[in-house]
Amino acid sequence: MREIVLQTKRLTKKYKNFVALNSADMTVYRKDIYGLIGRNGAGKTTLMKMVTGLAQKTEGDFEVFGKNSNEYVSEKKRVGCLIENPAFFPNLTAYQNLRYYAYQKGITDLKQIDDALDSVKLTDVRNRKFRKFSLGMKQRLGIAFAMLDNPDLIILDEPINGLDPIGISELRDTFRRLNEERGITLVISSHILSELYAVANRFLFIDKGIVLKEVTKAELDFECSRCIVVKTNDTKRGATMLEELLGINDFKVIDEKEIRIYAPNIKSVDVNRALVNGGLDISEIFESGVSLEDYFKQLVGEGKS
Repeated sequence: MREIVLQTKRLTKKYKNFVALNSADMTVYRKDIYGLIGRNGAGKTTLMKMVTGLAQKTEGDFEVFGKNSNEYVSEKKRVGCLIENPAFFPNLTAYQNLRYYAYQKGITDLKQIDDALDSVKLTDVRNRKFRKFSLGMKQRLGIAFAMLDNPDLIILDEPINGLDPIGISELRDTFRRLNEERGITLVISSHILSELYAVANRFLFIDKGIVLKEVTKAELDFECSRCIVVKTNDTKRGATMLEELLGINDFKVIDEKEIRIYAPNIKSVDVNRALVNGGLDISEIFESGVSLEDYFKQLVGEGKS
């Protein structure tokens, strides 16, 4: 069984009459790159602030490394976060800025600063002043700040926001390196699904403080892939007919009324003809398959209802 690093259980945050997060459940396993997806104001930052101790929960609870919210004080050093960007000093170098925060954190082994800079590939510019950094370099220095305590879990709020394609690519390489080479678990939020799709292996969709869905990358690919959807009141018989009449094995019975066919080079008109001629009642048959962005929009649409 995979080790659970972070888990929330009906986690809720209320501000007077406004519910910023409503009974959120999520599970993050060790070595996940976990994508937290939602529009601006969806509740992503609120969730992250609560599990990092920057905001108090109203209801529910969470566990970090097996310790609940009242017990995990001793585990906090295992968690690095970049939710509200640290105020880096423009006329100090990258090293000097991190040394300042190392002192604030009570870190006496200054080698940890060099290790943090190395982890985000900023060693060569350690003596360059912060004001001369590109936006992508500034974001990576923020991640180095989150790395100062050598954490096992890093939580990052919208780290890709505002970056150009090169900066996004460099940051993705950083995420992969931290995850694969150092075994660090990452929780990364964004309002753009495609930005996280390239690196994350699991996703949680949230809108208006409500969790819409938690899926693996494989499940997401399955949901977005091209298929023929058959609606019928007898999916068991329909499945048998697909195999016997059309020789189709690449399909999935979704529930008691829906079958999805993933076989390539098969036309819906041919499926419809064979099933109807075989005596199956079909209420609907259509082709489906959406882009990542359309999938997200559909989920958000469900969240509005």
